[in-house]
Amino acid sequence: MEIYQLRTFVTVAQQGHLTQAAELLHLSQPAVTAQIKALEEEVSMPLFERSAGGVSLTVAGQELLPQAQAILAASRELLNHAKSLKGQLTGKADIGITLTPDTLRIGPWVARLTERYPLLDLRLHHGVTGDVLNLVRKKELDCGFYLGKNPYVNVATRVLGSVPFRVVMPNAWQDRVPQMNPKALGKLPWIGLSQFSSLSKISSELWRELNISPRKVTECDHLSAVEALVCAGIGLALIREDHALAAEAEGRLLVVPDIRKEADLLFVYPAEREGDLILEALLAELMPVWETAA
Repeated sequence: MEIYQLRTFVTVAQQGHLTQAAELLHLSQPAVTAQIKALEEEVSMPLFERSAGGVSLTVAGQELLPQAQAILAASRELLNHAKSLKGQLTGKADIGITLTPDTLRIGPWVARLTERYPLLDLRLHHGVTGDVLNLVRKKELDCGFYLGKNPYVNVATRVLGSVPFRVVMPNAWQDRVPQMNPKALGKLPWIGLSQFSSLSKISSELWRELNISPRKVTECDHLSAVEALVCAGIGLALIREDHALAAEAEGRLLVVPDIRKEADLLFVYPAEREGDLILEALLAELMPVWETAA
């Protein structure tokens, strides 16, 4: 019985599907199937029941799963302890960032990390929020920042704070403000966002809350460009409250009154990395930055 077989067993049990487990393990589906078969032969009993919709644990599999998870946790603890014996923390961390550096407080965080862990190789990768979450889910990123709700059970989260958003409209539509109501907003054109942006999901949530289904005149995944499109008279959009109020104060657009939407800003990482030395170091320096600012 090998550690990699137990890791495959646990991943298949969590996903309930061989293809999804293979994707997360960066293996082919036949390789995952072969590992499960070998493990079943070694324990002399079936661990999964196959169906058209995927796989589910047998009674024996349910009994063995907690022990397999404990063995994997113990192996991680052994590796972490071995690394700690060497003294200075070393390794690489691929971090997905989105939004703006000031919003995420990247500068103070990285400054703390580089001062305390000079041998830690930090690599920041900018991307759309949805892409960051998906890459963390597939373990192609070690961690990252995400705005919105996390739908994945194999991705752990730490809530850093909330980001407020406001609906904005072009200045030329000023005469429509006194009559503004949710139904009227639904009849006006909106600027859509890429499905890979979590702000698209946040906008859709707001539309459901307002019971509207507006027409999207264009689609964009760059938040600064969205603001520019509103200023150019293209349509309404949902943008960060601080940007919205600043742009209104400069006379570049209008903020729709009485409508405000908040979304959680999350730090996300693979759930199985809980307790990992590098991840713990990242969190240990990140949380004080947010607590101090709060």
